[in-house]
Amino acid sequence: MVNKKKNKIKKCDLGIELPPTQAFAYETHPDLPKLHQQILVNGARGSGKTVAAVNLMKKFDFDRIFLVSPTARSNHAILSMLEIDPDDIYDDPDDPDIIDNIKAEIEAEAEAYDLYHEQMEKYKEFLKYKKSYPFKIPDELLIEFYDPDTKSFIEPQHWLNGRRCRMAILFDDIVGSRLFSKGVRKVNGLAILHRHVGPVKSEGGGALGVSTFYLSQTYTIQTGGITKAIRNNTTSVILFKSKNEKELKQIEEELAGEIGPETFRKVYEYAISEPHSFLFIDLHPKEHHPSKFRKRFDEFIIVDETKKL
Repeated sequence: MVNKKKNKIKKCDLGIELPPTQAFAYETHPDLPKLHQQILVNGARGSGKTVAAVNLMKKFDFDRIFLVSPTARSNHAILSMLEIDPDDIYDDPDDPDIIDNIKAEIEAEAEAYDLYHEQMEKYKEFLKYKKSYPFKIPDELLIEFYDPDTKSFIEPQHWLNGRRCRMAILFDDIVGSRLFSKGVRKVNGLAILHRHVGPVKSEGGGALGVSTFYLSQTYTIQTGGITKAIRNNTTSVILFKSKNEKELKQIEEELAGEIGPETFRKVYEYAISEPHSFLFIDLHPKEHHPSKFRKRFDEFIIVDETKKL
């Protein structure tokens, strides 16, 4: 500790300046976690993993969701809640090009976003000419916005009216697939850089990014499962009841944090005490959230009160 009486302290002008962009770039409902998310959903078969993930994704109100699952057709009743475009469903997890194809779609959204804002700047210039100097409108602006079919001038169009597209990827029933074994380098790359996919120049720059949801019956296996790269970059975890004590201890080691394994186990046992109930852990909660632990999504678990559980 510095003794201010014995040591002279002189400050210099090298303070930390934060960048204008943030890791969580999209506004969400006050009770929801931040976006972007990388969520690991862990539970046994029939526990309710897909139902929980779909409900949270629906609350986030994503504009576009990519589904990677060999069981997409059999889960149609649940997944139809998300209104996923059939073209955004990838039902062959052995296809090594899935990650590349999805990234290409996200980058196309970014290009469309930038193009719209570039065109809107020109359109504003066109409107100024049209209002004040209608006979001096540059030819390039006339050509840009004149539609010969309607014989009128058309304002630039964007399917979200210039808003950034909120996107997510749902990986379901993919453990053991080629994508998570031979193609794992691409999966790990996406896990690390998911916030940076689809860079844009307009409206402050940054990237559109994508949130990822990984549904798995096992927390970790040697090959073909949820990798350390995914777990290390996870922002939230949904844990259902597990009978695998070894796996639970590993989860405690990775997620207990400052509360310690014993208290974490109490929180976990309380959260899963009802059928199809689960523990939701938000590793980066909003400042006004009273806890990073919840029973399901709707009940915060205040850690100081776990002694009463």
